[in-house]
Amino acid sequence: GNATLKVSNLGFLHYALVTVGTPGHTFMVALDTGSDLFWLPCQCDGCTPPPSSAASAPASFYIPSLSSTSQSVPCNSDFCGLRKECSTTSSCPYKMVYVSADTSSSGFLVEDVLYLSTEDTHPQFLKAQIMFGCGEVQTGSFLDAAAPNGLFGLGVDMISVPSILAQKGLTSNSFSMCFGRDGIGRISFGDQGSSDQEETPLDINQKHPTYAITITGIVVGNNLMDLEVSTIFDTGTSFTYLADPAYTYITDGFHNQVQANRHAADSRIPFEYCYDLSSSEARIQTPSISLRTAGGSLFPAIDPGQVISIQQHEYVYCLAIVKSTKLNIIGRKFTADPLLWDSSVALSLTLLSIFTMSFLLFIFRMPRPLMRTKHVIFSGSRLRIVLSPFVSF
Repeated sequence: GNATLKVSNLGFLHYALVTVGTPGHTFMVALDTGSDLFWLPCQCDGCTPPPSSAASAPASFYIPSLSSTSQSVPCNSDFCGLRKECSTTSSCPYKMVYVSADTSSSGFLVEDVLYLSTEDTHPQFLKAQIMFGCGEVQTGSFLDAAAPNGLFGLGVDMISVPSILAQKGLTSNSFSMCFGRDGIGRISFGDQGSSDQEETPLDINQKHPTYAITITGIVVGNNLMDLEVSTIFDTGTSFTYLADPAYTYITDGFHNQVQANRHAADSRIPFEYCYDLSSSEARIQTPSISLRTAGGSLFPAIDPGQVISIQQHEYVYCLAIVKSTKLNIIGRKFTADPLLWDSSVALSLTLLSIFTMSFLLFIFRMPRPLMRTKHVIFSGSRLRIVLSPFVSF
């Protein structure tokens, strides 16, 4: 149904309840626009967080033999990227390595049904045959609290869920994510957005395609700095990472306009600029922060901060930006405004935006898929699953 959950201690990510297989089995999966493959933990030892970890519920396992619609992906499939390693197995293996230290997932590829519903006046349910990873070995953050029950890849590549749905002709090559102030929301495949939204082109790196844009200026309060940096939008990264000069400009400008006592450096906190909160304060007065993008559109961050409990009845408010040595990543916590991606020609993308104070909306319009089928189901409709927020600290 449309029920969503809010569970503590799962690492500042958004999660969705997805159902796969026959009979259907439900998993809580982390949503990640920074990676492509959807994978679930298979029946295995040591591939999910232990019961004593920060995960709030025991992990579920996907067991191919228990689903009558499950089938393995052969090594000659167009989706198989590790054909050289197929000599010891008839199923296509996979291995995904992530930016987080020593974090990876590996196993083999399978196909099974994903349950979706249309957003029409009279909703219809759809079983979409998709490919995903049967994860036998997880490492790093996956054994802590991040994505204990699988990862839902929403990236640009042809193996991502939105791309597969478009290739099968089930939806147009776009999707959106909408979150309320409480973090609860939905994901819609095939969302086209509206004509009154501003736009800016995304930067497409053919070797490593991501949802990246060019920032041409940063506004802190009333102060504007002209600069040109490329940054990635990634819902699988909790906070924002910026390298200099963008990091120093934002943090210095922010600090110079905050009328509050700066908290002493604390190794437990990843943020450099934190401020003490009194017992009567929920937050402090802060200057606005906006990003100007190629084409001149201005994207404000409603609240780029994070309140952290450092001990009982003692809190600090932090500018939730981490200094990076190289990559610029706009993470899930920073993007507290509606964001929209679009493509008008093959292999080009556009970022669109409407700003409201009540919800967060991501719409991603993908590059045109490399393959298409002639059979179209629910043409023009939007398919949806429901999202769940999980918050730590």
